[in-house]
Amino acid sequence: MYCKQCGIPVCTKCIASDQHLGHKVSEILEVANEKKNKFMKEQTELTETIYPIYQDIASDVQNRMSQLEKEYGDLSTAITKHGEDWHREIDKLVQKLKAEVDEMKNTQLQTLQKHLDEINKTMSDIKDEINSMEHAIDTNDLSKLFSVMPNVHTYRNLPQKIVPSLPKFIPARKQGEELSKMFGTLSSSSFSSDKHGYSMKTTQKSPEAGSSPPVKQLLDESETVTTIDTGYREYLYNVACLSDEEIWTRGDDNTMKLFSINQGSELKSITTKSGNTPCDIAVTKSGDLVYTDYDDRTVNIVKNEKIEEVIRLQNWNPKGVCSTSSGDLLVIMESDDNKQTKVVHYSGSTEKQTIQFDDKGKPLYSSGYYYRYLTDNRNLDICVSDSGAKAVVVVVNQAGKLRFRYTGHTPAPKNQPFYPRGITTDSQSHILTADIDNDCVHIIDQDGQFLRYIDCGLSLPRGLCIDTNDNLFVAQYRNRKVKMIKYLQ
Repeated sequence: MYCKQCGIPVCTKCIASDQHLGHKVSEILEVANEKKNKFMKEQTELTETIYPIYQDIASDVQNRMSQLEKEYGDLSTAITKHGEDWHREIDKLVQKLKAEVDEMKNTQLQTLQKHLDEINKTMSDIKDEINSMEHAIDTNDLSKLFSVMPNVHTYRNLPQKIVPSLPKFIPARKQGEELSKMFGTLSSSSFSSDKHGYSMKTTQKSPEAGSSPPVKQLLDESETVTTIDTGYREYLYNVACLSDEEIWTRGDDNTMKLFSINQGSELKSITTKSGNTPCDIAVTKSGDLVYTDYDDRTVNIVKNEKIEEVIRLQNWNPKGVCSTSSGDLLVIMESDDNKQTKVVHYSGSTEKQTIQFDDKGKPLYSSGYYYRYLTDNRNLDICVSDSGAKAVVVVVNQAGKLRFRYTGHTPAPKNQPFYPRGITTDSQSHILTADIDNDCVHIIDQDGQFLRYIDCGLSLPRGLCIDTNDNLFVAQYRNRKVKMIKYLQ
């Protein structure tokens, strides 16, 4: 028999004893069969459900480790490249200072040589005077004696002493922590643990889903941090963040310029391969510049200042481009006849997905030659600003299904119709889009709810980007200046 209360097998003597008096007992074989059936069910669950999930979790951790190796490699490469850029700038500066030293030396040597030539001539004249007086002293010819007219008083006035003043090299002493801050710093690394990170339902977690960013509140009044004059001839179209210290810009010619944010100075420029004006620019996760060439039908990437063609289209022309959080490219393009528009997702040069129609087969985007820009969000939504439709038309999910359309908010700062241009997203999954006719930027949440306007004295805002600290950069169309704006606490 089996004592259910004690959970042990018992015999007839045990049952009759005081130890099990009044306890419920069952046939031991019946209990054994129940246990076997339970074990079989649990074995099936372990074999068919739980163990495969642990396999998926192990695979997920291995994928994260591989991704970590790649991203740390990219980080080291970025630091090395930054160091090489510094070395090049320092070499240029050294050569410039040495050239200035040579120029100063030659100028002073020429001055001293001229002074020496004058002294040598005077010495020659003095020797001639000495010889003349020697002949006068030795001669008995009175006519020759009286013809000698010494100019000794002239030579008593000694020449001015010229002493060159040497320049001094005063090195700027930047050491220790100060030099480190100038070069760049690393934010701290960390692990976040989430006991609900894996579930019995699914183990497919995106890299971004492992941790949530700290919550930041919108400021009541946005603040302009700095302004950078890009120096383009007439217009400024786009801006893209390379880092928290540098931004790329695109204007009305065939050059893309890199600027230092802190110094406001141009660091370098890249000319398009075709000589055409680029249509849009973006920066990849590894720090490479990407640009679209509408007339050449190409998407190009700049690596180590060399331009590589990544995508060449047929019967379509690329407009906006975005580098996703996974390192892929999103390109919005229009057909040759300007009657169709679509977004294409690329992995390298391989087409992964096309987003063009809604569930009813209707176009998601307007047709015609209009400005269109796009970006992705932390929740993997794809957001498109479509000036032809006068709306942030596509906020679609990862599968390309339409989530919502945002058509502006009233009252607008200048009471003009909503006319969107550049678009970007921040760490809070806010969507920000430039409204060029109302001189402002709209902030909406990831579900299309209007939150706030940013104006900060903006003038025809066109392109937008956001750095890792959630600072907003706005390319202003006509005054050709980039404004850096703080709008989150």
